[in-house]
Amino acid sequence: MTTPLSIRVIRDEHQALRAMLDSLRLMLRRQRDQGSTPRFDVIRAMLFYIDEFPERLHHRKESELLFPLIRQHSDAAADILDRLDRDHAAGERAIRDLERALLAWEMIGESRRIDFETALDRYLDFYAAHMRLEEEVVLPLAQQVLGEADWRTLDAAFAENRDPLTGHPPSHEYEQLFSRIVHTAPAPIGLGGE
Repeated sequence: MTTPLSIRVIRDEHQALRAMLDSLRLMLRRQRDQGSTPRFDVIRAMLFYIDEFPERLHHRKESELLFPLIRQHSDAAADILDRLDRDHAAGERAIRDLERALLAWEMIGESRRIDFETALDRYLDFYAAHMRLEEEVVLPLAQQVLGEADWRTLDAAFAENRDPLTGHPPSHEYEQLFSRIVHTAPAPIGLGGE
């Protein structure tokens, strides 16, 4: 069986999120090591991307489409799917906490940097474990238990995802956001050197 489109999209989007998070961590480390002023505008843009694409689009389709279909065919991963649904809800809160910690750092100053970096490290660890669980347990189970009709439904839904970091051109409303990220963030996401 060839890998369904929806699974390829999920993996591509996971890879894009990993790259975004790695770039964010690298940029912050370089700025701290060089003693340079943080690029708060770029950090905000990167967090906004995470909120707009993985949190609102990607996770919603997993929780509302993929996980219920798996549950219909198997109860083998019920506890794991419950955990992942809780993770999705917690991820939205975590992004808000990160945005608030960033604002505090920007407005109050260096004394708040550690709060942001600590929250970011927690978020990075949280999502690394989350994506690993999906890729190592949930997606293989889905490939075992879902039928052709299920995959047609999932593939149609996930084909609508147009995350620019997975190779799709950004829609007009996101052009400025992605231009800012790509031109200022470090590799693997951007071309910037910070």
